Parts: sequence; C-alpha cells; structure tokens
Amino acid sequence: MPKPVSRRELIRKLRALGFEGPISGGRHRFMKKGSFKVRIPNPHHTGSIGWPLLREILRQADITPDQWEGA
Repeated sequence: MPKPVSRRELIRKLRALGFEGPISGGRHRFMKKGSFKVRIPNPHHTGSIGWPLLREILRQADITPDQWEGA
C-alpha cells in the first residue's frame, strides 16, 4: 500500500511512468500519456495526498502499486 505523497512527488513519479505535464485545463491540471489524461489534484493545505485519493488516481491511470513503488 503506497503511503501519502506530496503533489510534487506525484508529478515526479507520473513523469517517471511516462506521463507529460502538468497541463492546465479547467479547474484541475492534468497529465497525459498518449491520448489518455489523468487529473491531478490542486495543492492541498495539508501538503500531502492521502492514500484514498492516490489509490483512485493510480486506478484511473492504470498503474499498479508495484509500478508506483518502482518509479
């Protein structure tokens, strides 16, 4: 189970997994890989993205926890 991460760490790991961005778009920025887009959260006041939200982002991006830990 991945631990909470900062927004900066989320972006860094998604880039390592082949995503480009973040790109501005509406209310949220997003990152893309080919034609696939995944929204990333706006900066939180707490400074970290909790496990439930991170799990949903990874599910949408079709990234396994093992791939996430290896990035």
